[in-house]
Amino acid sequence: MKVLVVGGGGREHAIIWKLSQSPGISVLYCAPGNGGIGRMATCVGIEATDIRSMVQFSKDNAIDLVVVTPDDPLAIGMVDALEEAGIRAFGPRKDAAIIESSKVFAKGLMKKYDIPTGDYKVFSDYNEALTYLKETNYPQVIKADGLALGKGVIITKNFAEAGKALEEIMVDKIFGTAGNQVIIEEFLVGQEVSLLAFSDGHTIVPMVSAQDHKRAFDGDKGPNTGGMGAFSPSRVYTPEIANIVETEILEPTIQAMNKEGRPFKGVLFLGLILTQDGPKLLEYNARFGDPETQVVLPRLKTDLLDIFLAVADERLDEIDIEWEDSAVACVVLTSGGYPGSYKKGYPIRGLENLDGSHDTIAFHAGTRWQEDRFLTDGGRVLGVTAVAEDLDRAVKNAYKGVDLISFKDMHYRRDIGLK
Repeated sequence: MKVLVVGGGGREHAIIWKLSQSPGISVLYCAPGNGGIGRMATCVGIEATDIRSMVQFSKDNAIDLVVVTPDDPLAIGMVDALEEAGIRAFGPRKDAAIIESSKVFAKGLMKKYDIPTGDYKVFSDYNEALTYLKETNYPQVIKADGLALGKGVIITKNFAEAGKALEEIMVDKIFGTAGNQVIIEEFLVGQEVSLLAFSDGHTIVPMVSAQDHKRAFDGDKGPNTGGMGAFSPSRVYTPEIANIVETEILEPTIQAMNKEGRPFKGVLFLGLILTQDGPKLLEYNARFGDPETQVVLPRLKTDLLDIFLAVADERLDEIDIEWEDSAVACVVLTSGGYPGSYKKGYPIRGLENLDGSHDTIAFHAGTRWQEDRFLTDGGRVLGVTAVAEDLDRAVKNAYKGVDLISFKDMHYRRDIGLK
């Protein structure tokens, strides 16, 4: 089969890496891809949001399956366009991807169908939101309604911080139109866990658990990022908690989307927090998480292509999905200054030292291949990922891999997997 993966980050590299192990694939493309992905697939110079060009390329090259992974193309209807052109696609259609592209929709769904989450209020008027912030208790969480590259959630400890965040989102428009509406939500206390699940709109199959680290600096300090690292399995996600999540959150969500006339097919991501009152839902994503994908897929035993096809064809109940009894840790190396401004184009040294020992691989997130060397080309540059028999050893081996790599202004957290 000919398969095209849409996207160009660390998540896509992990998906390409896993798909490259499938004997059913003859040709593997990625659009637009990156420097590391180019070693495993043919990169195509099409932007991930260019629906017309993506459909045309798929037609011209007789693509059998298109895997749409980033949030933006899902939100604007790339799967819809591909299917309407007669091309098999993996991922939710636009009307289902709204579960991520609008936090207002998502919170409304949770409330309507009694899915456990935090209390919240929605505002489209800046002055009304500001008045509420003057009167409420703290801390409070302020969220931009739309997509904001994983950075649209700001935790505020007092009115001064909240007022600044609100002004940046609704007045200064630092996230563009994503900030036309905001959610102001109660701050929930507990460990955060990520759970991904495959769904064909009828059957839903959870993957193994993971936890990620969003803050830029050690000790969960600094601004939110797209993710500084992850590990699987979670140390706190017990079988008892898993049962509650599956029966009270995961399955009700798929049923709710069907009742709303928005059947969800693809990967549903639950951002969970384990409170004293039980697990609650922070947010949905309508696709594989990043960097959670980098620690979940190395544990997958079942052929990923078979799962993608079963989801696309609505026969997921026919697939027996199996997982390795192993642990994985991923440490993200970023450009200095990320998630703020940063410079690109620095040579990356030491990647050749990752020779596969300790089952360690560097998934490329923001790199390009130029003049016979890899250069930095994004905020998140690499995800150094190690597989081991237990989590402590996986973390240790991932940091051994980090020690082999260097580039100017390289930054990373030193406490990934320790919580």
